[in-house]
Amino acid sequence: MSATLRVLFLAAEAEPFVKVGGLGDVAGALPRALRALPRPVSGDIQVDVRLVLPFHASIRANSATLHPVADFLIYRRGGSVRAQVYSIERHGLPVYFIAGDVISTAPTIYAADPALDREKYTFFSLAAVEMTRYLEWRPHILHANDWHTALALYAVRSRRTTASFARLKTALTLHNLPYMGGDGSDVLNAYGLTPLQDDRLPDWARTYPLPLGLWAADAIIPVSPSYAREILTPAFGCGLETFLQSRADVITGILNGLDYHLWNPESDPALARNYTAHSLDLRLENKLALQQQLDLPADLRLPLFGMVTRLDPQKGIDLAIEALRQLPEKSWQAVFLGTGDPALEGALRALQEEFPNRVRAVLRYDAALSRRIYAGADMLLMPSRYEPCGLAQMIAMRYGCVPIVHAVGGLKDTVQEGKNGFLFTEATAEALVEALQRALSVYAHPTRWRRFQRDGMAQEFSWEKSAAQYLNLYQSLASDRLSGERGQ
Repeated sequence: MSATLRVLFLAAEAEPFVKVGGLGDVAGALPRALRALPRPVSGDIQVDVRLVLPFHASIRANSATLHPVADFLIYRRGGSVRAQVYSIERHGLPVYFIAGDVISTAPTIYAADPALDREKYTFFSLAAVEMTRYLEWRPHILHANDWHTALALYAVRSRRTTASFARLKTALTLHNLPYMGGDGSDVLNAYGLTPLQDDRLPDWARTYPLPLGLWAADAIIPVSPSYAREILTPAFGCGLETFLQSRADVITGILNGLDYHLWNPESDPALARNYTAHSLDLRLENKLALQQQLDLPADLRLPLFGMVTRLDPQKGIDLAIEALRQLPEKSWQAVFLGTGDPALEGALRALQEEFPNRVRAVLRYDAALSRRIYAGADMLLMPSRYEPCGLAQMIAMRYGCVPIVHAVGGLKDTVQEGKNGFLFTEATAEALVEALQRALSVYAHPTRWRRFQRDGMAQEFSWEKSAAQYLNLYQSLASDRLSGERGQ
């Protein structure tokens, strides 16, 4: 007899409704992939995943007809705050939007200062938990993502003695440990959440949203197997490594997937010429078109490096700049695309001025150009100091662009030295230069280089593969309830 596994999936953003960063890609793709799992993968389990998002002003302005679902009050010191829930179905995925004054009055999805976001996302998290009491549909699992929704799990844990929440299991996908939400003492007190008393957590962390979620979750899911191991070490644990070691038995790393329909060089309309792994000669037309678009010398022989990234110290832009300066001046070209840290933007402008015929720094968001870089550059630079999963290296390989990466997190889980890319193990310009030199030595032999390209294009990073691993984890969490429902 089959059973239906019910999962309520909470996120601050999700495509196609709202997207700011990589979380939007994951939250938009994973729920759909879970619902679409074929029967040979899901067995006798039907997966009913439903997405919950804040009703951001940008969504409100572009939303179709919504159906009211619930209207209730959330306690707040000195009174209460009204929460309204609406629903819509998009491409077969049920979606709930939670509205409230603290959400609708926020000017942006994320503020530069987390303090400005804490109340909004605390309200959203608590309203998502309370919402489950008003639905005829009751989830087996509440799945949160990052600090924005972590307090939902803390709230469930604090209510486990009540019948409504006694059997509700929780999961937390960890996309980026350093972003913890900051000291939430004020909002915890305002919304009636009891401060945590657990000596395993450092004193400072007991009022931070993400550590509270990590404490409460029945399953913790870093976004790559290597990152799951790294967060247990002082180098990557952000002061929580000892606590996370105490929870190692509930930590499972699952690599994010890539939408192979969205990222497909055979049909991508942004490209000058579409191509496959069997027609890589056609790919060269994209390199030439990229050089012409950016007013770089049109020379197919020169290796062209690309970097598509948020300009943040984490991403190692400074390492890339210094490494390029150490290469022979006339042996390469490079294009950088991204926005962010003003100091890094200035450093890239200076690099372009230093090498006016070699470097282009495009300091804006440009989705079409990013695709042309993946299709036209020979190599992608990802010298990230840490990288929980990484998406750009997967896209690059899909497009026949060979990645050169720092061997951390999801980068070392996806890129294989001497097969589909090049890795370096120390976050220094010198180590990156050595990796660049290894890559350039292979690039000088076109037949060998094509093997790297084709191997990368043959890699399998589909969301179906990731979703199957999530399903296995869900089943282990909800096995008792599923067994009981099969017997009914």
